[in-house]
This record gives sequence, C-alpha cells and structure tokens, in this order.
Amino acid sequence: MKLGALLFLVYLMILAVCFSYPLMQIGGRLRTAYLESAEEPLVDTANILAAYVGQETERGHFSTDEFYRVFEEAYGRKVGAQIYEMRKDTVDLSVYITDAKGIVLFDSASRETIGQDFSTWRDVQRTLDGEYGARIRRDPKDPNATAALFVAAPIRASGKIAGVLTVIKPTTNIAAFVGVALPRVFKMSAVSLAAAVVLALGMSMWVTQQVRRLTHYANDVREGRRVPFPKLAPTELRTMGVAFEKMREALAGQAYVEQYVEALTHEIKSPISAIRGAAEILESPSISPEQRARFLSNIQSETRRIQELVDRMLRLTELEARRTLASRNPVALGAVARTIVEELEPVLLKRQLIVDVRVADDIVVPGDGLLLHLAVSNLVQNAIDFSPAKGRIVVTCTKLVDSIELCIDDEGPGIPEFARARVFEKFFSLERPDTGKKSTGLGLNFVNEVAALHGGNAAISNLPDRGLRARLTLSTA
Repeated sequence: MKLGALLFLVYLMILAVCFSYPLMQIGGRLRTAYLESAEEPLVDTANILAAYVGQETERGHFSTDEFYRVFEEAYGRKVGAQIYEMRKDTVDLSVYITDAKGIVLFDSASRETIGQDFSTWRDVQRTLDGEYGARIRRDPKDPNATAALFVAAPIRASGKIAGVLTVIKPTTNIAAFVGVALPRVFKMSAVSLAAAVVLALGMSMWVTQQVRRLTHYANDVREGRRVPFPKLAPTELRTMGVAFEKMREALAGQAYVEQYVEALTHEIKSPISAIRGAAEILESPSISPEQRARFLSNIQSETRRIQELVDRMLRLTELEARRTLASRNPVALGAVARTIVEELEPVLLKRQLIVDVRVADDIVVPGDGLLLHLAVSNLVQNAIDFSPAKGRIVVTCTKLVDSIELCIDDEGPGIPEFARARVFEKFFSLERPDTGKKSTGLGLNFVNEVAALHGGNAAISNLPDRGLRARLTLSTA
C-alpha cells in the first residue's frame, strides 16, 4: 500500500473514532440540556407561586375559584411570542395544588382530579418530606404523547409545610427545539468531517508528493542522470533527503576517485611506455642524429598527449561536479559556430576542409557561453578528425517546440556498429583515419555533460549515404 493511502486511511480511522463519540454524546446530551434549561425557570416559577399561595392561605384569602379564573384568562390569551425560530401562541403551563396530605385542592388542567390523593407521586412526596421534588411523566393513556415536566415547591403557612404547588410544563416545545438543533449539529459535524477528510486527503497527497520527489531523485541519481536536489518542505523528509544526498556525494566521490585513478593510470601507461622506450634508446651512443630527433619528437608528442589528457580530465571533473548552471545568459549558436571555425582555420586550410555554417543569427539558447563554445568546438574538431581531405562539414540548427537541435554533419566513414553504445564513455576513442591515432576519449563525454547541464542531450548517428551526424539538443525553457 502506498504511504499516502495508508496515511489517509489511518487519518480516516482517527476521525471516525474522534467524531463518533462526541456526536453520540451530543445527541444524547442535547435533549437533557434543553430539559435542564427548561427545569431551572420552572423551579423559580413554582417557588414564586407557592410563596404567593402560602401568604394568601395565612391571611385566609386564598380562593381556588379566583385561581381558576386567572388560569382561564391566561389560557384564553393569544400570546403571539416569536422565540427565535419558534412561535408561541398559547400558554401551556399548568399547576396543581395539594394539601399537607397530598390531596388535590386545585388543578388548572382539570377539576376532575380535585380530591384525589397525589401523595405517592414523586414531586409531591419528596416536597412534603422537605426535599426537591420533580419528575417527568407521559400520559398513561397515550404512551406516544410528549412527556411533561413536573416541578414542585412547598406551600408554607405559619412556618410549616401546608401543601405542595406543582408546575407542569409539556416538553413539546423542547422536542421541537431538539428537532431543529440536532440536524444542525449533525450538519455542522458532517461539514467539519468533510473538511477534515479533504484536509487529510490534501495532507496525504502532500506527503506523497514529497516522498515521490525524493524517490524520483534517488532513481535519477541511480541511473546517472544529472538532476538538482528536489524542493522539499523543511520537515524530517528534507532532513532525510539531505542526509541521503551527503551520503550519495560521499559514496560517489569515493567511487569517482577510484574510477578516475584507474582510468587515468590505464590511459597514461601507453604514453609513459613510449617515453620510457624513447629515453632508453636515446641513451645509446650509436643512434644517428635523425633517429635522435625522431625519438625526441615522440617524447614531446607523448608528453603533450599526457598534458592534454590531464587538462581535459580536470575540466571534465570540474564540469561533472556541477549540479546546475550558476547562471544562464542568451547564447547565439551561429556566432559560436563561426567563431570556432575561425579558430580552426589553420587546420581547415591544411586539410583543405570546408565548414559550412548554416545557423541563423536569431537562434539563441539560455546557457553558459564558455561551456557551449567548448562543446561545439569538440564536435567540430571531432568532425575534422574523421573527415577526408577536401571534405565538407555542415553545421545546421533547427528550432523545436521547447528546444534547439544543433547538427554537425561530416563526410567521414561514420561510426562502426560496435562503437555506438560506447561513444560517450570516458576514454573510449576510435582511430583517426589519416593518422591511425586515438584521442583522449574525453571530448564526447564532455559534450554530453554540457548538454545535460543545459537540459538536453547529445547523440551520434550515421548519415544515410556516407558520413556522421553529431546532434546536440539544448533546452530553451
């Protein structure tokens, strides 16, 4: 399973656990909270009415008939109260009063209950015992009906409990409040959950992107591609990536040194052997002046070869150490090619070669002018080395969608099939047709490195009739 998918699933499980419990608690507690908020004012109402009835009873002025008339008038009123989103048009509060034995003296809901014994009911019984009395009860004749909330308060006369006054409030409106609030709570929870899921998905995609960048970088490095270190957020992933990069540089540096020492040793063996042999022969007193001059010329030639090899390796080593170009400036390839032709004019005249530069002046690429000059110079020099006397070399340039392709065609023998896969390897070289000698084998490798730094590549292919085409592709992005 991918890391992003695993993180997303784990986050979903965490959300499910963290959201489900609070939602269950909210669903269960919401109705209780509304009942608590309704019961508190009922306590005040019951105690105020009980105090009023107690005072009237002490004075002997309390009349149930007058109390009935008060409630009849209240029930007959049109309240018209808009309580937020609920409209209240009638009074639904009712009251009953019992004496000290729990016998009903007054009931605003019905006169039929007068004289009944309510002493076993929780609100009456606990209040007569001096405790707080309250209860919730449904209509036994209609179990599906809305329950009513009963809150009682003691009626005191002459310092003693003379009875109980109970206030009854149906929970119809409470149920309506809960019915409106609960869907909203679930809706907000659903929106929050959806937002959390989207954020979790975004987070997992972000983590996956960071890991993918690091993975692509590791794969590119493993395959030998020249790529910059990826942009990573300042997290542990970046720290890990930097650690990997340092480890790669250390390992690559060690392998690089070993490879170069081995390759340089192998390449220098031949000229050193030639120099040693010539020096031993020069020690002989019997050689002629002509032979001495020839062997001295060989020593100088092999010394120059060693110097050229060392110089090119140093230049290539410096180039390979670069990950990206420090700066990019517009480089006109036509001007570069014509300058190179002028520099090589003595060689061209000696070999009677013609270099035809067919590159428009407006063809410009962003890059390092010196590196591009050296790369094109290597390709032109390579074409000169393999061209027959009085041959023609053609330099052309083609604009592509997001790149420019510079081609250098010669009329030489082309490249053998066995050499195609190795032509860009370090120190691999073919014998020149006119001299039979090999070059350092670093020129095309240098060209390939320059092309990679400029977001392109280098390629060699045979032309259909005769000759070779060296292709240098450079990015214009």
